[in-house]
Amino acid sequence: MTQSLLNRLNDIETLLNSVKSELQNQTKPNNTNNKVPFSFEFFPTKTDEAQDKLLTTFDTLNALNPQYFSVTYGAGGSTRERTLGIVEALSKQSDTPIAPHMSCIGDTKAEIGELLDFYKSLGVTRVVALRGDLPSGQVGYGELPYALDLVKFIRQHSGEHFTIKVAAYPEMHPQARNFDADIDNLVAKYHAGANEAITQFFYNADSYLFLRDKLAKKGVHQDQFPIIAGIMPITNASNIIRFADGCGADIPRYIRKQLADFGDDRKAIRQFGFEVVHTLCQRLIREGVPALHFYSMNSTEPNKELVKALGLTS
Repeated sequence: MTQSLLNRLNDIETLLNSVKSELQNQTKPNNTNNKVPFSFEFFPTKTDEAQDKLLTTFDTLNALNPQYFSVTYGAGGSTRERTLGIVEALSKQSDTPIAPHMSCIGDTKAEIGELLDFYKSLGVTRVVALRGDLPSGQVGYGELPYALDLVKFIRQHSGEHFTIKVAAYPEMHPQARNFDADIDNLVAKYHAGANEAITQFFYNADSYLFLRDKLAKKGVHQDQFPIIAGIMPITNASNIIRFADGCGADIPRYIRKQLADFGDDRKAIRQFGFEVVHTLCQRLIREGVPALHFYSMNSTEPNKELVKALGLTS
């Protein structure tokens, strides 16, 4: 074999190794070391004792270095005072950002404007803008009937002060006309000034990926408008089924069947639920999810265990 031929073979081998290396890099997850950002959601407590317990839970979860905490808001502001109290307490307890939910149903523009000013005075820079549910007995949706209207009003009232998060539904909003209409509404909220979306909880990763890809086809990509995956741990069979049936989220048949088979075996349900959610999050991380938002149910576990098992802590 001539030296010239040997040189050519060496060149070809070098080229093949380079191509192999490039292909390997392209197939690696977008989030290196699995360090995707994560956050937690709290709901307002009903008693001072429960709020004290929540503050302790906050300290434990906050030690994991989440990106922020969100705090929910009841229908028509039914938990308004509790929400304001918790947001204020958490804002004073730590530098970790707090993102209060805001619903527009039942509140006037003046009331929402006052609320925005109050949050601004606390140093809050993130809000979750939602339509909310119509309180029992109330007729009419008020001055701002939809989340899209609320997003527009926040921008009109407060300029660019707030990072606005909105809701997204991988399995379609239960009141949407169809999936395309639901996607178009989400795109409209983005163009109105929303910065990112947090999804309703789901257990089928493909539904999240379908939503992401449908948005991309409409010109709205993750780098412009991150779609944060909402994650609901499974610890109680009846509760998770009730939540899902109430908000239109789908629980795959195999999960429902397994939960039913476990009956009252809480330990088995928690172990199975942990495996389901852990596997779901791993798949989402491999697919390049920009962030995970855990619906904590005001509990330390299994949220802390999940975050650690996923390798999200520093």
